[in-house]
Amino acid sequence: MKRVLSLAVLFLLTGVAMAFAAEASTQAAVGNGFLGLVVLGACLGVGVAASGCGVGMGHCVRGACEGIARNPELSGKLTVTMILGLAFIEALTLYALVLSFYLVFAKLPSYMALIGA
Repeated sequence: MKRVLSLAVLFLLTGVAMAFAAEASTQAAVGNGFLGLVVLGACLGVGVAASGCGVGMGHCVRGACEGIARNPELSGKLTVTMILGLAFIEALTLYALVLSFYLVFAKLPSYMALIGA
C-alpha cells in the first residue's frame, strides 16, 4: 500500500513539474492553471469525503450487525437507527459534492472574468 501511494505521489509531482515548466506568457495560461487547481481541489475534496463516509458506513453496519447478533430481539430498533445514521453519513458526502460543484461552476467563472481570461 505504501509503495502504491508513493508511486502515485511521485507521478503527481512529476506531472505538476511538467505542467509548470511550460511557458505562461499570457493571463489565459494563469487562468487555466487556476482552473486546474480548482478542479483538482474539488475532486480531492469529494474523494476524501467519500472515503471518510465509506469508513463511517462500514463502522455503522458492523456495529449494528454485532448488536443484532448479541441481542436479536432489538433488530428492528437497531435497523431503523442504522438506516437513519447511514442517511446522515451519506448527506455529508452530498454536501461535499455540492460544495465542489459550487466551486467549479459558480465561483470559478467570476474569478476568470476578473483576471480577464
